[in-house]
Amino acid sequence: MVKNSVNVLIAMLLMCAWGVVSAAPAAHSESVAIQIEGKKDSLREAKRAYRAQSKAIKRVTFETFDQNYEKAMRFYNKQQYLSAANLFEELYPISLGTPRADTILYLFAHSYYMNKDYAMAAFHFRDYVRRYPNSDRASDAFYYCISSIYETSPDYYLDQSNTHYAIDQIKAYLQAYPDNTHMDECNKMLDELRLKLARKSLEALKLYYNTDHFEACQIAAKNFFLEYSYSPLMPEAIYYLALNNYEYARKSVERKQEERYRACLDACRRLEIEYPDSPYLKETSKIAQDVTKQLEKIKSN
Repeated sequence: MVKNSVNVLIAMLLMCAWGVVSAAPAAHSESVAIQIEGKKDSLREAKRAYRAQSKAIKRVTFETFDQNYEKAMRFYNKQQYLSAANLFEELYPISLGTPRADTILYLFAHSYYMNKDYAMAAFHFRDYVRRYPNSDRASDAFYYCISSIYETSPDYYLDQSNTHYAIDQIKAYLQAYPDNTHMDECNKMLDELRLKLARKSLEALKLYYNTDHFEACQIAAKNFFLEYSYSPLMPEAIYYLALNNYEYARKSVERKQEERYRACLDACRRLEIEYPDSPYLKETSKIAQDVTKQLEKIKSN
């Protein structure tokens, strides 16, 4: 009997507690709902204000073309190139078929160039040359195009597709405009791009040597000498070939050593003859002395 009374009492207490607890969430839920509804109202208000502001902005039309063109020119002359580019972009479609079209496209592309957005600049300058090949600005547009592509060339350890493309486009520019006024700049760009390709090739050669892929290193060196004989990296390439051939000979079976030591000696002598001031000569001279001794031992046997 007592036990039943206790159970009833516990149940009643639990029901009371539940009633209190359940009431609180209900009130809380109502509060949250009000807050959410308030936030929704604020968001709607913000959207309405944004739409009203957008409508208030004068879009470029045929009627507002002249004033927006003058505004774009003011942005451009004040070196506010991003603002100028945005406005020129709106002006250009309306200007097609008018005398201002080529000017707008040129300044549109040049605004991107001055803002250092070289990918967009290259695209629009290329478009300019395609659309207005006979314009007085065509040569300059082509130059800015190749300059933009040059700027997109990545570091030597990355994919060099853009570097090869830049070299091809610079050559195309020089062929199209042999009397251009940017010859020095073009030659400088070509030298830097080719040096980047040479560096990538040399690093591959060095990797083969450092990982004991001796034959692959020899092939890489041969290809390097064919492609980059003009490169200032040539002494370093010959030096690593000498190191490679030296290690290759030392780690070879006896019947192969003489041939490979001689290949090493040839590389050492080439460096000495072609680059007598090379800082690598000190080390290759020591290698050559040791190789000479090894060849004498092989002959005596």
